[in-house]
Order: sequence, then C-alpha cells, then structure tokens
Amino acid sequence: MQSSFSDAEYARKKKLTRRDRFLAEIEAATPWPAPVASLLPYYPKGDGRGRPPIGLERMLTMYIAQQCFGLSDEGVEDAIYDSQAIRGFVGIDLTHESAPDATTLLKFRRLLEKHELTKRIFSEINGHLASKGLTMREGTIVDATLIAAPPSTKNRDGERDPEMHQSKKGNEWYFGMKAHIGVDMTTGLVHSVIGTAGNAADVTQAHALLHGAEKVVLGDAGYQGVGKRAENIGTDVEWHTAMRPGLRKALKDDKLGRIKEKLEQTKASARAKVEHCFHVVKCLFRHRKVRYRGLAKNTAQLFSLFALANLVLARRSLCGKHTQVASSS
Repeated sequence: MQSSFSDAEYARKKKLTRRDRFLAEIEAATPWPAPVASLLPYYPKGDGRGRPPIGLERMLTMYIAQQCFGLSDEGVEDAIYDSQAIRGFVGIDLTHESAPDATTLLKFRRLLEKHELTKRIFSEINGHLASKGLTMREGTIVDATLIAAPPSTKNRDGERDPEMHQSKKGNEWYFGMKAHIGVDMTTGLVHSVIGTAGNAADVTQAHALLHGAEKVVLGDAGYQGVGKRAENIGTDVEWHTAMRPGLRKALKDDKLGRIKEKLEQTKASARAKVEHCFHVVKCLFRHRKVRYRGLAKNTAQLFSLFALANLVLARRSLCGKHTQVASSS
C-alpha cells in the first residue's frame, strides 16, 4: 500500500514524541492474539450482503487508544485524523480509507459491555503477565479509590445517577463510585477489580479481591476488623491493616510507641505499590470522573483501564526498555 506524503514526512522526522514511544510500548506489550481470540466469537461476521464489518483488530486498537488517552467516542475519532501517532497505532491510512466513526466505536463498546468482554481482556492480559513471571501470588494489597460522577440534575431525567452515591473522605463529601482493587504485593499489578457505589465500605469487598493463594493481605485503616468478618473467618490469610490515624497520633514517645510507629511506616511502605496503578488510571489515562451512567458500564471500563495499567507498569519487563514514558496530549 502506497504511503501518503504526510506519512512519509512523519516517518522521516528525527524526534519521537512521548506519544509515539508510549503507543509503541503499549503495542509491543499487548498480547494481541489472546484478547482477539476471546472477542472473536462475539464479533459480527457479516452475512455477505452490504458492507462487511470493520476488522476486530482495528476496533480493539481504536478502543485501547480511547482508554489510554481518556477520549470520548467522538474524541478518539477526531484524534485519529489529528494525530499521526494514534493513526499509526490504529492502522489507518487516510489516503485509502476513513477512520471508523464514533457510532461504530459505540456499538463495539456496547458489545464488550453486553458480554462482559472487558473482564476477559483483563484476564487474558493478566494471564500473559503471569506467564512472564510477573505475578508472585503470595501476598495481596487491597485498596479502593473514589471516582467522581456528575452531581448535576440538569439532564434528561432531571436526577443524578441513582446507582452512584455519596461518600465521605476526611471532611469532604464525594458523589460517585468506588473502584476496589487487589494488587500483587511483589509486582504491584492488579489481579482483581470490583466496582461499587461510592457509599460501599472498603472492608465489605476485601474478601472478593483475593485470588485465594495469598498468605498475607495488606490494607489501610479502612479495613480495620476485616479478619473478624464472617466471610473471612476460617481462612488461612494473615491480615495486616493500618492503625487508625487518631490512635497513631496518640502513640507515646517511648520505646513501645516508637516500635509501633516504625511498624506502621513499614506497612505503609509496602502498601505504596497500590498507588502506582491508581496513578496510571487517574493521571496517565485521565480517568478521574465516570464517563457513563450506571455501575455496569463504568465497571466494564474499569477492567479495561486496569488491564492497560498493568501493561504500562510491566512494560519495561515485557519490552526490555528502561526509559520512562508518559502519554501527552
């Protein structure tokens, strides 16, 4: 296929942008055959009449680009026309074809949601990482983060999303949902994801975030008393949760108090790995607010986001690269 003048000029440029390098690493780190094989049975085959469906690989790469840059359906369509890097990642040559439109991507996303295929993508990517020795499975860190939802009632229904709820953090109230995750203690990769309303207590989801083979679980002060809950009694898991802030501040400045403070610092240092994947999703992928109404659609997106976050965190090991890359707008 003959390249356009713009493609040729782009190929000759001397500097690779951060977006170029980021997408190159994502493309190299993604185990494309596995997720494509998982989605293929559900993807339209065409009946020989009319226009055939766009290739599954192209729709998957377009969807991944959308998640990596926090774009709407219309936004990623425009980005393909505006950005040569994204256009090359998706595999579009504008001299011979046009980009899939926003409606086509919307239908593809709804297909993923209907059949819970983002969870399969998450599992396939994690299986690939495990095959590379990037999951140790001896310990888990559990945590949750709030993701805001629009609190405005100025919409068609005249009400806020009924599946989202308020939650208090510190002295502030937040409206939205929670993303609960279980993270491998050694590698910092996410192995479990649960989406709930914002008012769900962290401790109520702890048992569902375990894969069953871990011996130790770490959690912050929101998981106090987790080992005494009915669903966790009788398990062989050793729970280590942070001391409540008020009690920690009240520690005496004596030998015992200093020992307890040192223990809290050690636990906090070990739990810090869980913040890396949250940073990727919220800062790198710009997912600070829910994009859709309802828990089901937003939870489906969380599986995609954390699967890609795992690839970002593991890309140095998978690609053999040692340069830090961040996506740019």
